[in-house]
Amino acid sequence: MLAAYAASINPDDPLAGLVVGERPEPEPPEGWTTVEVRAAALNHHDLWSLRGVGLPAERLPMILGCDAAGVDPDGNEVLVHAVIGSPDWRGDETLDPQRTLLSERHQGTLAARVMVPRRNLVAKPPELSFEQAACLPTAWLTAYRMLFTRGELAPGQTVLVQGSSGGVATALITLAAAAGLRVWATGRSEEKRALALALGAERAFEPGARLPERVDAVMETTGQATWGHSVRSLKQGGRIVIAGATTGDAPAAELTRIFFLQLSVVGSTMGTREELERLLQLLVQRRIAPAVGLTLPLAAARDGFAAMAAGETAGKIVFTV
Repeated sequence: MLAAYAASINPDDPLAGLVVGERPEPEPPEGWTTVEVRAAALNHHDLWSLRGVGLPAERLPMILGCDAAGVDPDGNEVLVHAVIGSPDWRGDETLDPQRTLLSERHQGTLAARVMVPRRNLVAKPPELSFEQAACLPTAWLTAYRMLFTRGELAPGQTVLVQGSSGGVATALITLAAAAGLRVWATGRSEEKRALALALGAERAFEPGARLPERVDAVMETTGQATWGHSVRSLKQGGRIVIAGATTGDAPAAELTRIFFLQLSVVGSTMGTREELERLLQLLVQRRIAPAVGLTLPLAAARDGFAAMAAGETAGKIVFTV
């Protein structure tokens, strides 16, 4: 079957190890099943995998991808929840010490078919296309958990989203605005700031700009490049929720400001199957559809990876099968 997979690891040139070609068909064990993939979305996780982060060379070749929407063997339209927990784990699966994501230990979703535990399938609402649904299991689920589970945000509060065009950032802006939050965002270009406003942000600023007032919370996925601005943007008792560090994770910690203003720094990783179901309900109720920035056939996956590596994103990058 056709798949986009990591054949080798290269920290400096991740696309050097990417191959789009034939891989063996999945053979699911007891309790697992296969999904015929109709659409799969790209994430920064896939570029990090090609750099060897979370994917050691001894696991290669590895089909990349965490997100997919497709059809199960019974003909049901489904989404794949990408968090693979231990069979005997109960409760929040993101807290399972043995949990992993598809494409880390198990072959991923950038393929004609993917193998997953049956419990990881969630019904796809008919209101969403396969391309829209494929955007949800990583970026949108991450955004949902950041805002409402880990961020504990409520209508009327002000949230700053660092970034305005990537998959998680666009999801954060859309979901926060739909939930009645006042949303501010940063963007590196006039085009990206305009996108943030179109998605529901009240204001959009250049990176590092002085804000009109301090905010209740900052949603942070950029890391080193924006960390200082995030800390300085919070009001007393405010909270940073961090779910990524795409520009690196070694900024100054700003510890003096954090303790003096009693700020909170909260980590957030992916989300649970239950949160994915609640996210789907919210999207259907509010008639929200994810912003798909670029759609390509799986055979042209290298072009999508190159666009993400260059930062040429305005919404999610989706591959159709």
